[in-house]
Amino acid sequence: MLEPLLEERDLKLVDIEYITEGRPILRIFIYNPEGTSIDDCEWISRRIGALLDVEDLIPVSYTLEVSSPGLERKLKNEEEYDIFKGRDIKIVLKEPLDKKNVIRGILKGKENREVVVEEEGEDKRIPIENIARANLEFK
Repeated sequence: MLEPLLEERDLKLVDIEYITEGRPILRIFIYNPEGTSIDDCEWISRRIGALLDVEDLIPVSYTLEVSSPGLERKLKNEEEYDIFKGRDIKIVLKEPLDKKNVIRGILKGKENREVVVEEEGEDKRIPIENIARANLEFK
């Protein structure tokens, strides 16, 4: 339901969280490749809020929050390795690669079932299943 709204402004859906402790909170994280602005968040918040009110998907009172994923966010799905190409990344491995448990460099994207990271001028290919966690880094 959200994708057509996001596509109107070339925004990407990054994550959705629904927190039920206390007053429920629905958090929607969006990404604009040209830089996610407050205007982007406000624009999509108004539209999503109206859509959710009409569809009545959440039967209780809740707070809607729309924001960018943050500068040093954790990558949660495989598509994000392509969405965030060109960004600095830190990947913690399950099993060492070239005797290293942590790879830091520039994210080049995903090819087949491997993430490609340029580390110190050399491309490292990391099998998706060997990634314990990956975070964008801000330098």
